[in-house]
Amino acid sequence: MRPLDPRLLRHARATRTFMVLSVALGVALAGLVVAQATLLAEAITRVYLHGADVRAIGPVLAGLAAVVVLRAAVAWAQQAAATRAAAAVKRELRARLLAHAAALGPAAAPPSGRLATLATRGLDALDAYFAKYLPQLVLGVLVPVIVLARLAPADLVAAGTVALTLPLIPVFMALVGLHTEAANRRQFRLLTRLSHHFLDVVAGLPTLRVFGRAKRQAAVIARISAEQRRVTMRTLRVALLSSLVLELLSTLSVALVAVGIGLRLVDGDLGLATALLVLILAPEAYLPLRQIGANYHASAEGLAAATEAFAILETPLPAAGASVPPPAPVVFDRVVVTYPGRPALPPFSATVAPGELVALTGPSGCGKSTLLSVLMGFATPSGGTVTVGGTALAAADLDAWRRRVAWLPQRPWLGAGTIADNIRLGAGDVSLAALRAAAAEAGALGFIEALPDGFDTPLGDDGAGLSAGQRRRIALARVFLRDAPLVLLDEPTAGLDPATEAELLAAIRAHAVGRTVIMAAHRPALVAIADRAIALPAGAEVAR
Repeated sequence: MRPLDPRLLRHARATRTFMVLSVALGVALAGLVVAQATLLAEAITRVYLHGADVRAIGPVLAGLAAVVVLRAAVAWAQQAAATRAAAAVKRELRARLLAHAAALGPAAAPPSGRLATLATRGLDALDAYFAKYLPQLVLGVLVPVIVLARLAPADLVAAGTVALTLPLIPVFMALVGLHTEAANRRQFRLLTRLSHHFLDVVAGLPTLRVFGRAKRQAAVIARISAEQRRVTMRTLRVALLSSLVLELLSTLSVALVAVGIGLRLVDGDLGLATALLVLILAPEAYLPLRQIGANYHASAEGLAAATEAFAILETPLPAAGASVPPPAPVVFDRVVVTYPGRPALPPFSATVAPGELVALTGPSGCGKSTLLSVLMGFATPSGGTVTVGGTALAAADLDAWRRRVAWLPQRPWLGAGTIADNIRLGAGDVSLAALRAAAAEAGALGFIEALPDGFDTPLGDDGAGLSAGQRRRIALARVFLRDAPLVLLDEPTAGLDPATEAELLAAIRAHAVGRTVIMAAHRPALVAIADRAIALPAGAEVAR
């Protein structure tokens, strides 16, 4: 990772303003450091050599006090600017990251767990990068140059010693940083994996409890957490050791300058005022470089997260394709889908005519849900083609295509909000009459109106507060509200009792009139209402 990634300037405009301000404040701070050392050396020399009293050195002391106050004010301004810049950059990067991930779509966007970790904990680590690392990086460039410019006229030998020993700190800092960077990348990848796995486990916890697999997942999370703890402690150990190396180098360098100053001072080749100036300024030349090394480790996690964010932001968006207006024949020609490490859909060919209600059947894992994901553009076939009305879906405008498709996933998503908000999701601003009509068509109007607040009843995450059948009805009402010519249903009656299932089947059959409906079906009652059933072949993985 580079100290200042140019992509940060490109993707977060607030960084540019902050860098300009940091350089200006850095120059001011470096000038004040030199002024403070000069005034302090002058005051000590007057008292020690000339016996000056407080009144005699009053102007020098007043100037020294003013410099100290100004130095504190500049340091405060630098910290305030860094805090504001960090907040602005995080806000801008989060907005760009989420907008770009939404534009990429499920097929190309990173997994939800990785994206959530990156947009929250990952980018939050940029606080240390802006508040500590970047200001020190600017000072590490400016302060040594200005200090050397002041030392050279006063004592060329000391200035040469400082100039020769200064590069040792960046060299050792780079050697240690290479190892630390790799450790931080491993830590962030492990944290992302843990977050993604934990999110999946929480989402599927009811199913895991039903099948008695929850304890096994708890053991897996405990194992990954222990590994994360070991990696974190190993990274902290490296960070602490690197700080020791940098402190040792700077201490030896300052000691080397001090020994030379002392010997020449005793020999009479150097004046006291010059010696004091060199002794005060030499540590100031090394201090910013030491702080860079110490603060690099605090900001390394933020840099790793920013690198991950830039990789997502620079993923090309899908090109705009041709318009595909359904209803039109949907043709699958030897479509194959393969996920990393496993096949998801064996070669499949079929044709669905406009206005047909088709049930996709087959054993669990044969690819029914995957086939619906291909139609939504959420999964990309690794072989074969899908055409709608003679136009390949791969070359279609997916945004326009999805606006003409209604989709009910196997696990419908209901968010925190009112029932009306959940039904109109994706349909825009629709009237209450349209909401009531869609709810009545899905058989949900009765229980919604029986609630105290009706359509304004608030729901918790994942529809908390409703039964499974009520959640299904609301999700189905959302499908009916879209009034799309192509409807995709993935196990729309899963987990429902026979009476509720019969009501939903009648609603689906009535809604299918004049529309093309493709649904993944396990239950015989669901297959029975279809015009025909298409059996998907069981791949080798399913057969095994």
